[in-house]
Amino acid sequence: MKELRVTPIKNGTVIDHISMGMALKVLQILKITGDHSSPVTVAMNVASKGGTKDIVKIEDRELETRELNKIALIAPNATINIIRDYAVEKKFKVEVPGKVEDVVKCSNPNCVAVKENRMDHMTIVFSKEPVRVKCFYCEREIEDIAENIII
Repeated sequence: MKELRVTPIKNGTVIDHISMGMALKVLQILKITGDHSSPVTVAMNVASKGGTKDIVKIEDRELETRELNKIALIAPNATINIIRDYAVEKKFKVEVPGKVEDVVKCSNPNCVAVKENRMDHMTIVFSKEPVRVKCFYCEREIEDIAENIII
């Protein structure tokens, strides 16, 4: 049996344990497109102890809190590894926040946050497992979080 090997990164971030099928959404959240100057590695549907997972490796970049909050909402079991000089310097699980601002847009077309573009989109997390969110203003549950993430 052949084994696929992915080269280690010198400096950057490895996002591990991404929910299966969400790696491309993570790339979208991080605004990584084909014209990214540093190497990016994406592994999807990788065998893991608990089933399957996706992995994203990004050279020469560390993530901001806002980006981590977005990832936590679509991949609440993700692990972040900060790599420096080929070694894991810091490792932590993402934390699903209790409230986020301008991260998820309300899916209700009649909501004040949607009708008046000048208002912030405030989202309340009312369940962390599974992740479920609702709009602060109209209290409607936002069913498809991944589709409503503000990029």
